[in-house]
Amino acid sequence: MPTAKVVFATITGNNEDCADIITEALEDLGVEVDETEISQTDAAELKDYDINVIVPYTYDEGALPEEGMDFFDDLAELDLSDKVFGVAGSGDTFYAEYYCLAVDKFSEAMTKAHAIQGAENLKINLAPESQEDLDRLDNFASSLVDKFNAQ
Repeated sequence: MPTAKVVFATITGNNEDCADIITEALEDLGVEVDETEISQTDAAELKDYDINVIVPYTYDEGALPEEGMDFFDDLAELDLSDKVFGVAGSGDTFYAEYYCLAVDKFSEAMTKAHAIQGAENLKINLAPESQEDLDRLDNFASSLVDKFNAQ
């Protein structure tokens, strides 16, 4: 049975909702999932899982979550070769060019750690409430499992 680590950072609760939906979708696909908040997670834990998902929020003008800075910085020290990853996050399109920038920054950090991108970066506007958002999150999880199974 594949394993997954889902790590989230949230202010409004929207990213925790996204993480919960992804966790449930992965479990429905037969994956054993451990979901944790980013400040309670050591980045080195990602080495212990087959699939890694990060769900960060973007603050202000493209800033990463303050409580996730150590986690983000520690990614640069890891070799996550053979680990599948995906990054998703909720944001507000009101912030235009800063919309969900943390998703892209974490994705880049995971790529630099040699992890294998298993799903396109997923950005959800505000709360994941519409059927379209739920479908996109489910498809995101499916893509991750498909990529893991194809290795």
